[in-house]
Amino acid sequence: MQPAVSDKIIYEHPLNEKTRTFLRLEHLFRQVDFHIPQSSTWDSRAAITSLMDMVAIFSRADIKTELIKELKRHQETLAGIRAMPDVHEERLDQILRELQTVSVKLQQHSGQLGQELRENEFLKSITQRSSIPGGSCAFDLPLYHFWLQQPFEQRHQEIVAWRDTLEPVFTAVNLLLSLIRGSTTPTRELAPNGFFQQSLDAQSPAQLIRVGLPRESQLFAEISGGKHRFTIRFMEQSKEERATQTKLDTTFFLNCCIL
Repeated sequence: MQPAVSDKIIYEHPLNEKTRTFLRLEHLFRQVDFHIPQSSTWDSRAAITSLMDMVAIFSRADIKTELIKELKRHQETLAGIRAMPDVHEERLDQILRELQTVSVKLQQHSGQLGQELRENEFLKSITQRSSIPGGSCAFDLPLYHFWLQQPFEQRHQEIVAWRDTLEPVFTAVNLLLSLIRGSTTPTRELAPNGFFQQSLDAQSPAQLIRVGLPRESQLFAEISGGKHRFTIRFMEQSKEERATQTKLDTTFFLNCCIL
């Protein structure tokens, strides 16, 4: 789920593994960038936890290769629409330059993504204890406790330096998700009794489903699906009971993002 955009709350559902990974990385970068400017020790802890979560994602898959492939695919797709009518060529050229620049920066990044953080002994000690509930307590990690008591300026400088090693990833993920989200305009749809289902064209695979509900709505969207179809259920939640599908006909905004 994404934060409210203007007067709507947007719910997103990825339709393939790479988009799922990109959304998780975006979420973690947002957390890091929120906590970095904050001076409390708890914010420093939260920023480091998010950084280590990203390192864990990088260790499970070759995200660098996946990002470069996606950037190239988008370049080829967008270059192919140049001859279409009503194409804003200046804007198109700008996007193509951005894709090329980001791709080159990723290719120039030596080694595996997050390698500098993975090999940092201080951060490694925190990661090793993180699998234990409450494992980063002061008595578990006295060095971490000592570091957290240092002046904010020192902690801030080190966290920014660690985060900056991942800047090419942030730029690539941000650009790709921006293009995916902007690939279609929303349509107004109706879900009878809070249920909506739609088939997808397997020849033009969708990357992402986005559902918009008015900010004041008392419903939330549960989205599921794959490359052939997706389903949306609009749910009601009470404090005492489990959420249930509403029986109300529900109007919402839908984006099937295909790029």
